[in-house]
Amino acid sequence: MKYLTNGLAGLCLAGALAAGSASAQANLTAETSSPGNSPHVSVLHLAEVASAAGIANLQVQEGQTLTNSVKNVAEGRTDIAAMPLILGFLLDKGRGPYSKLGEDGAALAANLRALYPYNAGAYGLLALESEGIDSWDDLSGKNVWNGPPRGAALVNARQAIFLAAGLKDGEDYTGHQANWGQLPTLLVDGSMDAFVFPLTFPSARATTMQAAGAVAMISTPKDVFESEAYQKIFKAPGNVPIVVKWEDMGYEDGKGIRLVSEDATFRGMGTAFTDVVHKDMPFDTAKALVAEYIKTLGALQAKTPYMKNVGLAELDPAKSGFCGANPVKYHPGAVTAWEEAGYTVPDCAKD
Repeated sequence: MKYLTNGLAGLCLAGALAAGSASAQANLTAETSSPGNSPHVSVLHLAEVASAAGIANLQVQEGQTLTNSVKNVAEGRTDIAAMPLILGFLLDKGRGPYSKLGEDGAALAANLRALYPYNAGAYGLLALESEGIDSWDDLSGKNVWNGPPRGAALVNARQAIFLAAGLKDGEDYTGHQANWGQLPTLLVDGSMDAFVFPLTFPSARATTMQAAGAVAMISTPKDVFESEAYQKIFKAPGNVPIVVKWEDMGYEDGKGIRLVSEDATFRGMGTAFTDVVHKDMPFDTAKALVAEYIKTLGALQAKTPYMKNVGLAELDPAKSGFCGANPVKYHPGAVTAWEEAGYTVPDCAKD
């Protein structure tokens, strides 16, 4: 048995060998982001362990625009997708990238169920030291890459810049958008003055940028982060607070990445994520997938240095982004798997 991913034939073969001759596996499809972030690692890990355990064969499409992937799951065209929680809210309300759906979005959003929580890091500002950018205010008049052409990342990046410095895209700075797959080139080709996107700790994207020179990583100022206005964003769907000390970020002093912060602590608006399925996924399938995921959390955390800092198995709504205005709840099979493993699933996050 095997599962398929674009460009991951070796991993597929490993899954095939591990799965052996199991014949009861479900054949599922999954969509995720480009390599270099937790949504990508999460879905590929699930595919690997589900295959190895004889639960399911996942055919994974990488490099997808998650706005579309989530809609595909809601419509029953894809079985599993990585999802920023904000997309469940926007689909439910027929807003943002789903504005053309209008009221029809609510019916689609009602089809989504979550398997487990994590986050994609916190929005931060990156710039080469040669650009002379040491604060969010310095983005005024600059060319700033702030996400793909549409979707949650762009919405959140614009919000992060506005809250930190009061600057608006198209008025105070020039925002540039391109798909995630183009980002590695943009990070080193000198076409942008700065970048605002989710940073994991450590960040593969920051490391990539170092090929062009020393990098400044700029935190949201402490007074801004702790202000009443900024704290309000954590009551909005999809946003979670992330605070990481320099010594836990995975970098070393004097090695090409400098944190700009008052107290050697990075603060930022985090993007809450989950991997979603359709509500009609069989109970036993969802339970088995999540049970294997929980069983292999240690292996998942060890896959990349940053996975230990992305809120794996953090079910507290204040830290996971569930409940409140977020309409997406856990699949009943997932709830059972979590509870049987000794975790407490908040009632507000249950279907």
